Amino acid sequence: MSRPVDERALRAVPTLPKVVLHDHLDGGLRPQTVLDLAAEAGHVLPAQTADELGRWFEQAASSGTLVRYLETFDHTTAVMQTADALRRVAREAALDLAADGVVYAEQRYAPEQHLAGGLSLDEVVVAVQEGFAEGEREAAQRGTPIRTGTLLTAMRHADRGVEIAELTLRHYGSASGGAVVGFDIAGAEDGFPPTRQQEAFDLLHAHGVPVTIHAGEAAGVDSVHGAVHACSAQRVGHGVRLLEDVEGTGPEAVPGRLAAWVRDRRIPLELCPSSNVQTGAATSVAEHGIGALRDLGVVVTVNTDNRLMSATSMSREMELLVREAGWTLDDLEAATVAAARGAFLPHAQRELLVEEVVRPGFAAARA
Repeated sequence: MSRPVDERALRAVPTLPKVVLHDHLDGGLRPQTVLDLAAEAGHVLPAQTADELGRWFEQAASSGTLVRYLETFDHTTAVMQTADALRRVAREAALDLAADGVVYAEQRYAPEQHLAGGLSLDEVVVAVQEGFAEGEREAAQRGTPIRTGTLLTAMRHADRGVEIAELTLRHYGSASGGAVVGFDIAGAEDGFPPTRQQEAFDLLHAHGVPVTIHAGEAAGVDSVHGAVHACSAQRVGHGVRLLEDVEGTGPEAVPGRLAAWVRDRRIPLELCPSSNVQTGAATSVAEHGIGALRDLGVVVTVNTDNRLMSATSMSREMELLVREAGWTLDDLEAATVAAARGAFLPHAQRELLVEEVVRPGFAAARA
């Protein structure tokens, strides 16, 4: 029996403080920005107006497979090959997230995909950080402060993992906006296990740099196993297919060894409901595994993945969970606190985020 819709939660969503840990920089461009930058770069797009282009991205990404979903990024990365373009995209990402109530965001991108215009890997990182710093300053002036952190991503099908890990070490913890806070691998998951980048993970662990790994989206529990055991990930990107290691449903659900390990070690899952439906990792938001994993005691967080491709925002993801999955204000708060505590920030800063921003914001919504 489905839970009734929590109308109070729906009314509160636009004003709630939000924390997003899984949001791709090259998946969150404004459609008009794609048009503008494509015109400058001479890149041909499949649509010529912002509205048409936005619809094209969403429809093309809703193919039901991760491979087709990833093809849409050919257009966004193509227009992000100069320092000016990268600064603009990062600045606008910070402003758009802040306008949606996001108070802390971790943005991920693969520097190796932005070299066609002649930039070096380090120049890519500097341009993105400058853009986020600009966006943070503007957001604060508008009364919607946001803090951003960036995750440098290596493409799992390529062989540049160690090089991107070294890049991460060079920029880790820099003081400017958009400071590099960790490392990630992304791209085609099936057939490219995280252990292919084992040397990169070993290097980062040796220097105390946190990592998250895309796993359990297009590939199953073996991918999650490799991420958390062989590669010692502090978080798992997506991870919805961890449910394949759970026997039974509801109160009778029993976790297998891997699911129990993820639960008991409090390894957060960066779940992305709308995106998972688009790629076929979930049949609907109502049937998404985020609720079952939460009920099992796994640490779950709510994320957007790619705001352009899913035509979504943190507010929309929360509203869908309330309307279709029966989530309450308490559920939203628990997931937001989990995200804040799972952020790749120093412990004291995470607790300040929880106690001075997240909890007061939810308390105000209840009042």
